[in-house]
Amino acid sequence: MLLDSPLMRLDAFDYHLPPDQIAQRPLDRRDASRLLELPRGGGSPLDHLFADLPDLLRGDELIVLNNTRVIPARLFGRREGVHSQPPSRGTRQEHLTGKVEVFLTRQLDSQTWEALVRPGRKMQTGERVLFGEGELEAEVTSRGELGLRTLRFVSRDTCGVSEHLERLGHVPLPPYIHRTDEVADRERYQTVFAKRPGAIAAPTAGLHFTPEILEMIRARGVEICELTLDVGIGTFQPVHAETLEDHVMHSESYEISEQTTQCIQRARAAGRTILAIGTTVVRALEAAALRATESGSSELLLSGKADASLFIYPGFHFRVVDALLTNFHLPRSTLLALVCAFAGRENVLTAYNHAVQAGYRFYSYGDCMLIR
Repeated sequence: MLLDSPLMRLDAFDYHLPPDQIAQRPLDRRDASRLLELPRGGGSPLDHLFADLPDLLRGDELIVLNNTRVIPARLFGRREGVHSQPPSRGTRQEHLTGKVEVFLTRQLDSQTWEALVRPGRKMQTGERVLFGEGELEAEVTSRGELGLRTLRFVSRDTCGVSEHLERLGHVPLPPYIHRTDEVADRERYQTVFAKRPGAIAAPTAGLHFTPEILEMIRARGVEICELTLDVGIGTFQPVHAETLEDHVMHSESYEISEQTTQCIQRARAAGRTILAIGTTVVRALEAAALRATESGSSELLLSGKADASLFIYPGFHFRVVDALLTNFHLPRSTLLALVCAFAGRENVLTAYNHAVQAGYRFYSYGDCMLIR
């Protein structure tokens, strides 16, 4: 729910970042990242290392992780024209060739995906694209909003479509990482607790965790549970409107198990802190809580599968999340707006300016903040 408030201009969520502070590669150790602790209600930020996190916790928190797994969503193929069909009188069959980049954004079924295609304007319904040596083919079956196309994939050998996508696909590194993906990215652009394939970007706050850190956290008495939100283009879609209220989020699929729902409700009843690891967890939890409210349920949040199109910006009333671990986000982005909604715009931008001055590394492979 959004409280009554003046229109929020996008330029209110801007800050200056030197380009050399945008992390281009991960550190050698996941837990070697820096951690900036920010009091949610305001106050001076404190500098730590991520490895300090177990000692920073009180010991009775409930941590919620996003266990989505990044798929190799970027594919490179070549145009193969349209499927053969009897030409209409006065028309001719056009055979087009050229390189094509396909960025998978959302799976519709085992063979069908929504995707961004480049060059998009030239790719019409019925056109085919071949990948590899021709063992995988895709046909454009429809055109959608935001430049999306629906592609239906077909395997041309004994391997399945998913096997080909896994082998031929590239890690979908964000555009601010100015290099091609490398073999190491297949492991490092993935959390150690990733289980369920479907995301086109990593839930980056989780990239800092190691099995050892998770074990140390559990040893402190902290409870850990998981949900799945398949990070899609909604998380990274630029805001083109001048005010946040005019921006429409693209929906992302999420699933919260009954077990996780019960863990969260027990923690809330006991007055324990619910610590979300990443903005994707915040969106899933708060969307599920909003569903519960709108359905008239007495539960804090609803379990099951659903789509989150919730746009969180200042004025939003948080029902579930008490604390947040998150990476640093792009200026003028929906993710920065979410963090500002959680901890206050001036408070967050002051912390960001501190991080810039202190030489923190930014964005997906960068450092993180603990807001509580």
